[in-house]
Amino acid sequence: MTIDIGGVKIPDSKFASEVTELAREHTTPLLFNHSSRVFCFGALAGRDRGLKFDPELLYCGCMFHDFGLMKQYSSEDERFEVDGANAASDFMKQHGISQGDIDTVWTAIALHTTPGIPQHMHPVVALVTAGVEMDVLGMKYEQYSEAERDAVTKAFPRTPQFKEDIIQAFYDGIKTKPDTTFGNVKADVIADKEPSFRRGNFCCVIRESKWPA
Repeated sequence: MTIDIGGVKIPDSKFASEVTELAREHTTPLLFNHSSRVFCFGALAGRDRGLKFDPELLYCGCMFHDFGLMKQYSSEDERFEVDGANAASDFMKQHGISQGDIDTVWTAIALHTTPGIPQHMHPVVALVTAGVEMDVLGMKYEQYSEAERDAVTKAFPRTPQFKEDIIQAFYDGIKTKPDTTFGNVKADVIADKEPSFRRGNFCCVIRESKWPA
């Protein structure tokens, strides 16, 4: 796979190629293209922020970050983020990757839906989340040029109804284990003490993002 977007290249080593092959085989076209865009946007963010990172580790984190939504990788009682992180860990161990690098990728996947923390961590951890936040929520949309956005979506197209499709994919992946969705307890505390408090809604942010679809 030879794709160069603004100086960002999809890794084409044997390891990265096997990551690509596994992602194509075991996820859906929707999630494969989404994960590929996450890498592109994450790598572009890293370039613009002057961060030093291993593109293969970033690619692995991005391509595995939603594996936990797939039935064959989904456990009965772990968060889907942990399932995806475990899948990446198992794969990397089979390829002789160092434990330190495995831990970095595991953390990047496990924290990709936990805002406010990843940006303070290792660049791979920060950039997986940056890519997800851009592709799903349109965060920092203006910081990517129109040419970059167009190039990424041309290489890895969004579906015509991507926002609704990705919400449905999340639902399908977690609906059998709702207890794993317990999240930010601080919002619960404020809501308990302030009846007028309106907490943020992930789905509303997706639908209201600056992406056209």
